[in-house]
Amino acid sequence: MGNQFRKAVGSKRNQLMTSLIEMCVSKKEERHLFQSTLTDLEEEYGKAVTDKKIRQEKDELTY
Repeated sequence: MGNQFRKAVGSKRNQLMTSLIEMCVSKKEERHLFQSTLTDLEEEYGKAVTDKKIRQEKDELTY
């Protein structure tokens, strides 16, 4: 069971890192993404998505 959990966490970390890189996020503070925990990556992803939504709303208002 522990091995399955480890694989699932690794898979989720990889998905989040890929998504963050696509959003041009490569570091959190001075740490590279691959050095971050799953929780850190989830928090950073949430911030990046929120920032992206805010930028899109601002762009819509300026057109």
